[in-house]
Amino acid sequence: MANDNHPVNPNAAGVDIGAREIYVAVPSDRDQEPVRAFETFTEDLHRLADWLSACRVTTVAMESTGVYWIPLYEVLETRGIQPCLIDARHMKNVPGRRTDWHECQWIQYLHSVGLLRSAFRPESDICAVRALMRHRSDLVQMASQHVQHMQKALTQMNLQIHHVISDLTGVTGFAIVDAILAGERRADELAQLRDFRIKADGETIRKSLVGHWRTEHLFTLKQSRQLYQTYQQQILDCDAEIQKLTGEFSPRVDPSDRPLPPQTKHNKMATSPKGKAIDPHHCFDMRREAYKLFGVDVTQIPGIATIALSLFAELGRDMSRWPTRHHFASWLALCTDNDISGGRVLWKANRKAKNRAGQLFRLAANSLHHSKTYLGNFLRRMKAKLGAPAGITATAHKIAIIFYTLVQRQIEYDETIWAQREAERQQHYEAKLKRQAQKLGYMLVPMQSAQSVPS
Repeated sequence: MANDNHPVNPNAAGVDIGAREIYVAVPSDRDQEPVRAFETFTEDLHRLADWLSACRVTTVAMESTGVYWIPLYEVLETRGIQPCLIDARHMKNVPGRRTDWHECQWIQYLHSVGLLRSAFRPESDICAVRALMRHRSDLVQMASQHVQHMQKALTQMNLQIHHVISDLTGVTGFAIVDAILAGERRADELAQLRDFRIKADGETIRKSLVGHWRTEHLFTLKQSRQLYQTYQQQILDCDAEIQKLTGEFSPRVDPSDRPLPPQTKHNKMATSPKGKAIDPHHCFDMRREAYKLFGVDVTQIPGIATIALSLFAELGRDMSRWPTRHHFASWLALCTDNDISGGRVLWKANRKAKNRAGQLFRLAANSLHHSKTYLGNFLRRMKAKLGAPAGITATAHKIAIIFYTLVQRQIEYDETIWAQREAERQQHYEAKLKRQAQKLGYMLVPMQSAQSVPS
């Protein structure tokens, strides 16, 4: 067991990061002044790194405080000093002094004796993609807010078109909105702009376009439409930059040598050219890019089609960071946690942790509610058995395990395996029903056999 005389990390330093000031502690035998304070300007960060190098520090522990840790983390990486990013929750149960001056010393001590565990952070080139992907997600969210503003302006004018058509941002919706902003007020002329794929009839659309043309609401509608269009252009520019960054990665597979597997229904969204904010990366073939990056077509997994590049940005493609699939699921917070004392389980529930990659797998699972795939059947069965939240988590856990296995072993998704497992599950279910019927003194007879038995 580690102690002060034999530390696990003898060359460890601890950092307490703030918005304007950084406190750093090194081992007491490395400098006459083992604790120093630095400002957060770039020049001061380089002076901090120079001091750590002079003190023969090889690893530095720091808390993940907002985004303030990122500049120092990157400076230390370039200097060859291993930064160790830790979660503040890992320290809250360890008693210690909580002033800034003593906090860095406490972090240094915990790191030196091996009580701190470094958080997962992918390589710098993947972090660049992750920053753009998260920025893109913010742009999509802000664009959706302006769609709500357009709907509000239409409602205030008692124009109910967004309640008649399913998508205001579709071809028909924007054609009508643009015509209104251009000065058209006749409901019958606006109704003629409907696309042939709209299910509502022309008369219903005409009635929904009769309202009160208030000037202030038209002005709000105009600005909201322009802002939505601006954000859509920003999303396209962001997609182009993401494509540029992902193109710099060495592909694991060449689609010309090993073509993509046949496309299925649940991965068509990955190549959809539809210019919607909810369909990521519509300016390039996301399925092909993900295939080159991962080496396997992960979009074959039901629910993964639209989040493949998001998973690459959050996880990278080196699954060896997690020794087994169980470690992977645990890190994603997709498995149950428990408290055992005296050989008894005191409580058992899902771990309360925020993990962006875990949330992506939950979104993938939730999208399968109407899916006719085997994973869709599993989701509906788990939701009926465990409830919606636990059922979604159970399905997300299964999708994550499949994703890990495919990328780690470089094998393609095989849908036929589920048919065999479904048949086995059906056999177990029938055997269970027969045992229950036998206990009650009955005998189950198949329908065909029952019809052939004479009355």
